[in-house]
Amino acid sequence: MQHPLRTALVTGSAGFIGFHLCQRLLEEGWLVIGVDAMTDYYDVALKEARQAQLLQSNHFRAVTERIETPGLLEGLMADHRPDAVIHLAAQAGVRYSIEAPESYVESNLIGTFRLLEAARSHPPAHMLLASTSSAYGANTDMPYAETQKADTQMSFYAATKKANEAMAHSYAHLYDLPTTMFRFFTVYGPWGRPDMALFKFTRAMLEGEPIHVYNHGRMKRDFTYVDDLVTGIVRLVDAAPVRPHSEEEIAEGDSLSPVAPYRIVNIGNSEPVPLMQFIEAIEAALGQRAEKIMMDMQPGDVPATWADTRLLRRLTGETPATPVRDGVARFVAWYRDYYRV
Repeated sequence: MQHPLRTALVTGSAGFIGFHLCQRLLEEGWLVIGVDAMTDYYDVALKEARQAQLLQSNHFRAVTERIETPGLLEGLMADHRPDAVIHLAAQAGVRYSIEAPESYVESNLIGTFRLLEAARSHPPAHMLLASTSSAYGANTDMPYAETQKADTQMSFYAATKKANEAMAHSYAHLYDLPTTMFRFFTVYGPWGRPDMALFKFTRAMLEGEPIHVYNHGRMKRDFTYVDDLVTGIVRLVDAAPVRPHSEEEIAEGDSLSPVAPYRIVNIGNSEPVPLMQFIEAIEAALGQRAEKIMMDMQPGDVPATWADTRLLRRLTGETPATPVRDGVARFVAWYRDYYRV
């Protein structure tokens, strides 16, 4: 399929989601400029292996730099004039944000500021920036809808992402930059991050070690398979928001800003799965039982997430639907192959 937008700038291109997104864009005929700092927050070799796959395409260019480097994004956008900018680069992780908050300021706040400034000088047709379901914070009214007030973030990671939303809205309003913010819900799948539960549980079980189950297993997550997530992102590229002339133009349930070409969109499976059921899916895929150590809730964590995805369906025509059991089995197959276990 040939896409009407020809060049995409993707930040975080060697990351878990960025890698899968770049692969899909390349398959659909895009030229992709991928920016990734290859930081050592987790195994750099895994990032290098992802990037090596992308470099097999002569339509992919890798730029190994930090996004907060002054002038970097400005220069790339001046040189390549991307039609779409998809901003995934960030210091990730709720728990790590308690240990090393400054790295979140540098990457998530300053890095996003550099991107917004570059877009102001060289406006793309559509800016698409990653946020997180963690932005809903202490909200308990579920499923989470994009029109809900979200002012009670419970981790510094979530706070930086909510700040990104506010920063991007101001630039969309001031400089007429069509901007979509995604709130991702617990993404998992092949090539996933080693700091996430699926990876940690699988590794521990294969090594004969116990797994740590937080909140004594009383957690629910809206687990979203990475291929479904990428489909949502790619479909939304063509759904750039348009500044409304009046609030009456905004459909019920649409998070479109009344004063900017700006919208927040959930991308989730819209099916909260109990953590113990998720662990059972891993056990089934591995053919073995996990030894479980029950733990208290960790600081900054929330007991449940659940996405209202009606807006995503209205904008793209479909929503994520891969069953957790299938997605987990695909991850385990990848893990066994990649690590030869």
